[in-house]
Amino acid sequence: MKIIKPFLVLLVLLSACITFAQSGKKLDRIIKRDYQIIDCTILKMSDKTVDYSLPGETIQISLDVSQIARIDFASGRTQTFDASSSSNSSAQNTSQSIETAEMKPNTIAVLPVPYVNADNQQGSEDMAKFAQNDLYNKLLDKASNILPLTVQDLRTTNSLLHKAGIDHNNIDETPIADLEKILGVDNIVAAKISYTIGTASTATTYSSGDTKVSNNNKKVSSSDISTTTANNQVYYYYTVYFDMYKNKDKIYSQTRKPLLAVKDSWIDSITYLLKRSPIYVKR
Repeated sequence: MKIIKPFLVLLVLLSACITFAQSGKKLDRIIKRDYQIIDCTILKMSDKTVDYSLPGETIQISLDVSQIARIDFASGRTQTFDASSSSNSSAQNTSQSIETAEMKPNTIAVLPVPYVNADNQQGSEDMAKFAQNDLYNKLLDKASNILPLTVQDLRTTNSLLHKAGIDHNNIDETPIADLEKILGVDNIVAAKISYTIGTASTATTYSSGDTKVSNNNKKVSSSDISTTTANNQVYYYYTVYFDMYKNKDKIYSQTRKPLLAVKDSWIDSITYLLKRSPIYVKR
């Protein structure tokens, strides 16, 4: 018995040391071209993608190398990714199947709006379409403020993109020059929404009851009933990226974070940036 007890203590200490070592494991770091930083564990790499998992998770996430600027490995080694080579490769692949539409001068097209959860890099197709539609309608509502530009019909835009094999997942990888040819426009508005979700809990207690005082004012008795209600509040932290192009050149580029952390606050940022863009004129 005297021998077993110290052995158990030693086993517990060894287990604690192993747990601490695992929790303090140094992670790899991915720095994306949009300046987002991802602390993770790199699982495998290829010429086209990098697969990784987030701390405490086993899900394997794949990221296109065209979105990566640099990787700082836990070993201390650093690898940078050449933007020109990935862009050229993407341009070559696109040019092989590109179909040029008839050019419509002074026409602006609204691209699909990637709507991405920054924690897991997962995008929502429904929200990408909703955000695109919202931006499109805002331009239509302000048609008199963007003259002489006209807005290309959204169905036309999405139909031409679909034929070219482009959607919200790969829209960022296609050069603007190719998009203008595919859509037949000389102006493009491109936005992207990145978000994280946070939660906070609050507790509210309600009390009710009767209090009785004896005749000698010395003894007090009460029968209180208290109820505690817990509320969970969800917060959405958005970053909105907003770019405009004219004849292949970027004429406006802004990033904005909404003041309020509510579910649809990204809409306010889109409106704010649109009204301050060079195509918008107060009339």
